[in-house]
Amino acid sequence: MQPLLGFLLAILIAFFAYKAHSLNKSGAIAATFTGTIIFGIGGWQWAILLLTFFITSSVLSRAFKKRKQGLEEKFSKGHERDAGQVFGNGGVATIFAALHFFFPESALPWVGFAAALAAVNADTWATELGVLNPHPPRMITDLTKIVEKGTSGGISLVGTLASLAGAGVIGFLAVILFPMDNPQVTSYGLRITNYGLLITFAGFAGSLFDSLLGATVQAMYYCPKDEKETEKHPLHTCGTQTIHIRGWKWLDNDWVNFSCSAFGVMLAIITSVLYYV
Repeated sequence: MQPLLGFLLAILIAFFAYKAHSLNKSGAIAATFTGTIIFGIGGWQWAILLLTFFITSSVLSRAFKKRKQGLEEKFSKGHERDAGQVFGNGGVATIFAALHFFFPESALPWVGFAAALAAVNADTWATELGVLNPHPPRMITDLTKIVEKGTSGGISLVGTLASLAGAGVIGFLAVILFPMDNPQVTSYGLRITNYGLLITFAGFAGSLFDSLLGATVQAMYYCPKDEKETEKHPLHTCGTQTIHIRGWKWLDNDWVNFSCSAFGVMLAIITSVLYYV
C-alpha cells in the first residue's frame, strides 16, 4: 500500500504546486515521479524532508519580489520549476531514496538523501535571500572582484549565512527524523547528532561548490543589446539572441544544481564511512 499512497500523495502535491504556479506541466510530471519514489519507498520521514525543501524554496522564491526586480534577466528560468529543475534539485535525493529499498538496514541512504536536500536547500536559500545583502556580492574565485547581484559565482555575507541556515534546517530535521530502529545505529553506537552536523556541513559545502562551478565552468552568455551577462539562452529577456562567452555549453544551471547535491552527498558518505560506520 505504501507505494500507492506515495503516488497519490505525490500527484496531489504536484497538482497543487502546479495550480500555485510553483511548477509548470513538465515540472509537475517530474515531481510526481520523484515524489512517488521518495514517499512510496522512504515513507513519511523522507516525505517531510523533501516537503521542507520544496515549501521553503517555493515561499522564498516569491518573497522579496521588489528586491529581486531586474534579476530575472540573470537567471535561465523563473520561479515556475520545470522538469530539468526538479531533477536537478531532487534527482540525487531520489536515487538515495531508491537505494533505501535495496539497503533498508543501512543508514547511508538516509544520510545521502538528507545531504542532497541540504545542499540544494542551502543553495536555494543563498540565492533567494542573498538579494537582501546591502552590498553587491563578490566573486567566489576572487573576493576582491565586485559583481552584480544575481551573477553566477557571486557570494555575499547574507547569502552565505542563509546558505548555512538552509543546510542547518535539513540537518536538524534529519536528526529528529532519523530512523531510530535502524540496526546500524544501535550496532555501531552512532551518535545521531553527529550526522546532523555532518549533513549541515555537507550541504553548506555543496552550496559553495555550486558557486564555484558558476564562477568557472557553468555556461554563461552575453546579451549584446543590454550588455549584460546572463544564463539565458538562446534568447535574453529582451528577445535578443545571447552569445556564449565562457563555460561548458552543456553545464547549465540544472546540471550545476545536480552537481551541488552530488558534491554534498559525496562529502557526507565518505565522512560517514570513514568515521561513523
